[in-house]
Amino acid sequence: MDFLPELTFGQRLKVYRERSGKTRAVLGGLVGRSAEWVKAVETDRILPPRIHMLDRIARALKVDVAVLAGELGNRSAVVNGPEHPALASVRDAVNRFTVFPDVPAESLSSLRERLAAAWRARHQASDHRTVLGALLPALLRDVRHAALVYEGAQRRQAQALLAETLGVVQMFLAYQPAAELIWRVADRAMVAAQESGDPEAIARAGWFLGQVHRDTGDWDTAMAVTLDVLSALESRAAEGDAGLLALWGALNFEAAYTAARAGEEGRAWRYWDRADRVAQRLPQGFYQPQTSFSRVVMGAHAVTVAVELQKFGEAVRQARRHEAATIPSRPRRARHLIEVARAHHGKGDKEAAVATLRQAYESAPETIRFNGYARQITLDLLDGPRSTRDEARDLAVKVGLVP
Repeated sequence: MDFLPELTFGQRLKVYRERSGKTRAVLGGLVGRSAEWVKAVETDRILPPRIHMLDRIARALKVDVAVLAGELGNRSAVVNGPEHPALASVRDAVNRFTVFPDVPAESLSSLRERLAAAWRARHQASDHRTVLGALLPALLRDVRHAALVYEGAQRRQAQALLAETLGVVQMFLAYQPAAELIWRVADRAMVAAQESGDPEAIARAGWFLGQVHRDTGDWDTAMAVTLDVLSALESRAAEGDAGLLALWGALNFEAAYTAARAGEEGRAWRYWDRADRVAQRLPQGFYQPQTSFSRVVMGAHAVTVAVELQKFGEAVRQARRHEAATIPSRPRRARHLIEVARAHHGKGDKEAAVATLRQAYESAPETIRFNGYARQITLDLLDGPRSTRDEARDLAVKVGLVP
């Protein structure tokens, strides 16, 4: 029998943790997470963990996983989202290697064109994940082959291309049930970037690596990685071109994002301000393709900071100041709209939440279909008032939550 039926997952976890006599630091240590991560889960500031982590927590607390999870036991697979059909082929491409190849490598210029096409698909295709899933296995194979075959300066250039290709792979893997694969890709990207010696490659890889640490709740390491790369690039960014300057700005925002997730409000807004000052130095219309960093994205970034700090009224205010349509990337625009929906949902405005999620779906269906926050909000809206229930059900059907 469930004796805690009305509690959220976070509240339920706190009850069982305290009943076991463990501090947050102790529980975090037992499951490979920080005390801050446990606090964030208990206060429902982040999504409940996936089922494999639920099992580790349940073992640490010596309770049955079904008891700990409550209704999440029935909903976790639904909320966490499906596995994309192309995941198996992308995983295979990541895991396989060509040893001592005896055939010539493709030209670096041709590989750059293919990589640029992958980035265009990432930003312009409504079904961007499906398009990337078809492109990435062959691209990763051929770029890796070039990094093995070329020598000297060309090999360093190929390593930079490999690091960037692994960044696209990481974007494909986002929100997929492949945590171990994301770590492998992020680590390999940083190694390839360092081998290249290219400041932009290192900045991109550091940006991706910091995100992986942040999204697993290791905020201290996420911040340390981000600040290390920022420090290493500061003098070069000041003298470099718009591309490197934008990456430096993106890293400043990552520091803001990490601080916001950790609940450090003052620090979060200070780094957002730094990122915004960098954005204002960029040429009008400039858009950094890997990070989406630009002038137009700073409004979306402000919404994200406010949402992570659970300042939902401020997030809605920021959203009203910035037009989502100005964001040229379809999935980035959809991601922003999901953050706005989180803000409306946090304020209890169910009509605005479902309307905003519908806009996100229209911008990039595959973004909302695989985003845990969007799926959770949509599921919650199914139990909302009659005025929004029909729209919520239509959206739930579209994203695959209900048949």
